[in-house]
Amino acid sequence: MEEFKQLWIRWNDFSGKSTVKEYWMAMLFNFGIGLILFLLGLFGAFFNWVTYIYYLAILVPSIAIAIRRMHDTKRSGWYLLWGFLPIVGTIMVIIALIEASKE
Repeated sequence: MEEFKQLWIRWNDFSGKSTVKEYWMAMLFNFGIGLILFLLGLFGAFFNWVTYIYYLAILVPSIAIAIRRMHDTKRSGWYLLWGFLPIVGTIMVIIALIEASKE
């Protein structure tokens, strides 16, 4: 929960570093909220709109924490653009996100 709070506190901080735990716990909590909203959306169109708004709101903080995670592995934030390559690029980015911190 603390990591998810940090996600929102540092929502526009694209410099600095984020640890592996900070990144993955924030993304796990984010996934849980998204899953709950999706399941509620099955019962009514209102929750679909809430889900869309939530994902739009979490977009910039998610990019910011991913860039900070790249900085922690001594990579540029631009490294995330490799994720647009269908298979190889996505695997490269995931490996970088789970890699230990480099000092």
